[in-house]
Amino acid sequence: MNPVRGVNLVSGATGTVGRQVVAELLRRGQPVRALTRDPGKADLPVGVEVVRGDLTDPGTLTAALDGVTGLHLITFGGACFAPLETGPRIVELAREAGVQRITVLNGGGPTPLEDAVRAGEIAWTVIMPVEFMANALEWAEGVRTRDEVREPFPGRLSAMVHEGDIGAVAAVALTEDGHAGQEYLITGPEVLTLHDKAAAIAAARGREIRLVELSEAEAVAQWRAAGRPQDVIDFLLEVYRDTPPEGRTVLDTVEKVTGRPARTFARWAREHAGAFRA
Repeated sequence: MNPVRGVNLVSGATGTVGRQVVAELLRRGQPVRALTRDPGKADLPVGVEVVRGDLTDPGTLTAALDGVTGLHLITFGGACFAPLETGPRIVELAREAGVQRITVLNGGGPTPLEDAVRAGEIAWTVIMPVEFMANALEWAEGVRTRDEVREPFPGRLSAMVHEGDIGAVAAVALTEDGHAGQEYLITGPEVLTLHDKAAAIAAARGREIRLVELSEAEAVAQWRAAGRPQDVIDFLLEVYRDTPPEGRTVLDTVEKVTGRPARTFARWAREHAGAFRA
């Protein structure tokens, strides 16, 4: 299918997924405009138009939306990733600007912004990834300094997805017809345990890693020391004790949408091996 050319505005462009949406749009030869609160710190590739704007303040978006045909949205903003309450106004501004397609990165459940997009007149696609492979970077310091990963529930299962594949699915939905009204649950190509992940990182960095099993109490203490709020801790305990089926079931969404297989965790580990080396 021939992609439609037009300016694509990516919010959350400096985040884990946003950077990948930007990169994939560039790879596809599409004009990219990146929305950020601080353009001076964006550090985005050459060819990206970086503009100042804030989803919590829709008044800052008017200029950024000028000439935009595709809009990628996140559902959180401000302090502590609070759900955005400005969805209706953002959708109204997008409609007035002539935006044709919106993709929304699902925030793990219903949010006011996603609800507004679904209720609006613009063609929408919801991107619903399971666990990001990039979450493994949380282990980097422990692996570099102690050659170990300290986690509870080592047998838990995850069909974790490469963040580049999330970006690729979003980029296709922003630039090609046929994706309106779709909810794309995105997984990687395999189901992994913590042992599998540690082994892949060890192979990539060329040095063994010990997997240290924590009790629930030890895990909670570790997460609190890292500054995680109680609601996040409660969520982690719930999903780690018994990962929902959608988080541990492989789907072929990436291949169906992009035309190529989803990337493996072994590949991700090789790409990020330097983060795990002392």
